[in-house]
Amino acid sequence: MSDLSSGPDRPAGAMQGLAVIEAALATMPLSPGVYRMLDARGEALYVGKARALRRRVAAYTQLSRLPERLRRMVFETRAVEVITTASEAEALLLEANLIKRLRPRYNIVLRDDKSYPWLMLSEDHPFPQIAKHRGERRKGATYFGPYASAWAVKQTITALQRIFLLRSCSDSVFDSRDRPCLLYQIKRCSAPCVGRISREDYAALVREAKQFLAGESTGLQQRLAAEMEAAAAALEFERAAALRDRIRGLSHVQGASRIHLEGVGDADVVALAMAAGQSCVQVFFFRGGRNNGNRPYFLSHGQKEVTAEEVMGQFLGQLYEDLPPPPLVLLSHEPPEAGWIAEALSLKAGRKVELHRPQRGQKRAAVEHAEENAREALERRLAESTAQAALLEGVARVFDLPDAPRRIEIYDNSHIMGSHPYGAMVVAGPQGFQKAAYRTFAIREAKPGDDVGMLREVLERRFARALREDPGREGEGWPDLVLIDGGPGQLHAAAEVMAGLGLSDIPLVAIAKGEDRDAGREWFHMAGREPFQLPPRDPVLYYVQRLRDEAHRFAIGAHRAGRSRAITRSELDDIPGVGAAVKRRLLHHFGSARGVRQAALQDLERCPGIGPRLARRIHEHFHPPG
Repeated sequence: MSDLSSGPDRPAGAMQGLAVIEAALATMPLSPGVYRMLDARGEALYVGKARALRRRVAAYTQLSRLPERLRRMVFETRAVEVITTASEAEALLLEANLIKRLRPRYNIVLRDDKSYPWLMLSEDHPFPQIAKHRGERRKGATYFGPYASAWAVKQTITALQRIFLLRSCSDSVFDSRDRPCLLYQIKRCSAPCVGRISREDYAALVREAKQFLAGESTGLQQRLAAEMEAAAAALEFERAAALRDRIRGLSHVQGASRIHLEGVGDADVVALAMAAGQSCVQVFFFRGGRNNGNRPYFLSHGQKEVTAEEVMGQFLGQLYEDLPPPPLVLLSHEPPEAGWIAEALSLKAGRKVELHRPQRGQKRAAVEHAEENAREALERRLAESTAQAALLEGVARVFDLPDAPRRIEIYDNSHIMGSHPYGAMVVAGPQGFQKAAYRTFAIREAKPGDDVGMLREVLERRFARALREDPGREGEGWPDLVLIDGGPGQLHAAAEVMAGLGLSDIPLVAIAKGEDRDAGREWFHMAGREPFQLPPRDPVLYYVQRLRDEAHRFAIGAHRAGRSRAITRSELDDIPGVGAAVKRRLLHHFGSARGVRQAALQDLERCPGIGPRLARRIHEHFHPPG
């Protein structure tokens, strides 16, 4: 029985929420699955997993046994949806996927939108290339990782260049070389592009690099030492010196990491620290016995009554939702459903995955080291948040806001003589810049060079869409302050747009550059106030300058990216069936798009990799029949 009738002072929302849950229980199965609590707008409030859906969801009708955060969730619930699964493990995987995609308000959400960088070895070329890779994997390449950061991948590539002399240049650069590049001169490439190494010898270097990345560096070092001694005995001193340099590079890499896990090939070390309603989880990635770096993840759970073990359990599911789990995961805190999580990760990986909380030895030392990093990162984060809070209080004081802003949006645009115009929006708040919320706007309607018209278009598109998606303005995507790079003209245009959309209550500030465009002499324009300046050393002035400069940087980046796409676009891109690979073959064979356009059908058929059917399609694109 629920406690639906217990407590005459129960809010009406609670009565409605409990009634919705009880009605859903009448037809809910006992099988494993995932349930979603939805609010009045149909948005997910909470996503949970269950071994038996009906028993788990029935627990939400016992309000007196729920923590405060879940009672509030029940009060807001207006619908319950369930998805059954074949097993508990599948339910956990689905739950992690939905939490990352829907970001429910009452779940602990991993807010990390960065993809993981990998090391790619392209093997569809006679002389494979090493490179950093993000995104979808392609055929004809082997991937090693993941790495914690692009910097960690770069360090590994540099090591592979020093030890194995593998090329890192693109195929187009490789094909165009007629003499060795600088990397060959500084002994970081074997110059296969100009025949300084045979295909067989380069293949041997590739095999050694794979062994190194798989953790077999000890045997490799011994073999290189034996080859060096043999070369010296044969008076091949130049070859002996080259081998010596490779051995030194290998020794440097082996001693570079602070912590090692001897005897462990692939593993992740996951450690948690909690304070002031926030958590930091540090993850160290070990692959082939080497430390591939670490990455901190910050989880905000406010005043939610959660334990470290509960946070760890929810974090693991989301971490490995888009990351292949290693065979061993070392933990600082063991989640209550560790066996269930291990089963789900094993299902995802297609092999056994073990979760282990070590008590002694080097594995325990590695976890303690990660815990220390988590505590230090969280302390820095909290200190930065305190300083940020003081700045936001100053912003509220300077611009007469009722409270410190939780979300500030800054707008700027960029173009060159009206060409390739782009508008940009950056977002800042208590946690600093919120880069996942940044947006760019390709200008479609404003006249070239019309900065005020561009601003109008950007604001109309941004806030008209926001009103369509959230007409009640109940979500978190609404700004408490809008900053505009410009003067009275931009302020007046922005005010007209916002008034036309019924959003005149959102404060607007235009930032105009001072005399000689000197930073520190900016004028601030607001409706109903005389233009004013801030003292040159006011921290709020520095903060607003940072916000404006970030918007300017982002707008210029959007403009440059758009201009680069326009410059690199070719008329070949408009031909159906001509992708990047075919385009590259055509350009290599004919030298330019103009050469392709002028080529006869017979010439197109003779181009390597272009069959008769595709050759005819290309020819008819430029020379339509009839």
